[in-house]
Amino acid sequence: MAENPFLTYRTRLDSYQRAAANGWSDSQFVELVDRLDMSIATVEGHGFETTPLTPFPELHPGGADLWVKDDTGNVGGSHKSRHLFGVILAEAVDGPAQGDLAIASCGNAAIAASVIAKAIDRPLHVFIPTWADQAIVDVLQSNGALIEVCPRRPGESGDPTYLRFLEAVSNGATPFSVQSPATPTTLDGGRTMGWELADQLVSVQATGTINVFIQVGGGALASATWAGLTEALASTSTIEPVLFPVQTEACAPLARAWNELKASGLSAAKTLDLATADPDRFMRPWEPIGQSEATGILDDVTYDWLPVLSGMLTSGGEPVVVDETTVVAAHQRGRAITHLDVEPTGTAGYAGLLASRRPEPAVVLFTGVSRF
Repeated sequence: MAENPFLTYRTRLDSYQRAAANGWSDSQFVELVDRLDMSIATVEGHGFETTPLTPFPELHPGGADLWVKDDTGNVGGSHKSRHLFGVILAEAVDGPAQGDLAIASCGNAAIAASVIAKAIDRPLHVFIPTWADQAIVDVLQSNGALIEVCPRRPGESGDPTYLRFLEAVSNGATPFSVQSPATPTTLDGGRTMGWELADQLVSVQATGTINVFIQVGGGALASATWAGLTEALASTSTIEPVLFPVQTEACAPLARAWNELKASGLSAAKTLDLATADPDRFMRPWEPIGQSEATGILDDVTYDWLPVLSGMLTSGGEPVVVDETTVVAAHQRGRAITHLDVEPTGTAGYAGLLASRRPEPAVVLFTGVSRF
């Protein structure tokens, strides 16, 4: 059985470092991870395990090496549980749990949150849009989540589910989201994806430039994976990853911000300084949001965009915006060749590779099990 990444890489976690600073022993932290993981297994049927990286060169449009990192078998069916388990670890280290949990989501993040909340016996409020899929709602309710439907209020700008989530937090709820502006500890556990990926690429003796195509909605997946990957590869010069975040034509706030920043003609360092100094100037809500089968990346704002921007600038990557035809084609081809039961959002990174047609070896992340 593959080992729990929260044990394999525990000494790299921020929560572990805080625990050690507070006088915890290594065995105390291991006991915490084991106890929480076993509670999750009682709900989900299994806990956390390292997920596979599998070669599928036949997926690459240029015939180069291509590896698929498959997170569809993870807790909750996606990578989102990595982020939220990290949040729970940080909370456990910092002190007794307080208040109900809250999240704005109608997809994999909400499902992961509901699994973990049920496992630790905490009330969870899930703020969902009026168009949320009933199959997702059914899963949430089966896990005991408290559903709050959020119609847009007159004159309101921005995502109404996120606005109601912020109101709940201001009234005492504990943020349990995968957006680091609201839940700063959410990126810590997400880095396990990058740490696993780095070790797996080294183990298959990958070398040279490797393009990493990652689907981007709120940006936490790309931000955390890239951080973990580059941290782990810092000691080796044989692998040179390049970051390509992928969005759809229906909603591409990151690509818009990138284009506006690049128009300044500044160096990479000064471009990042400009974005950091005035982020709201460049990262604005995308309106109106179009329709796409990749519903999980239609966030009107890329909340964790600055680390993603930094990753592109330092590695030489750029955003890729894909049309709906390519989103559908990537999903169909990805499922047919890998035989993975993955949803369209989960193959959107692969759509970016198809759209870009870059010839170098590549990695894509398939995450989000199909529920329909």
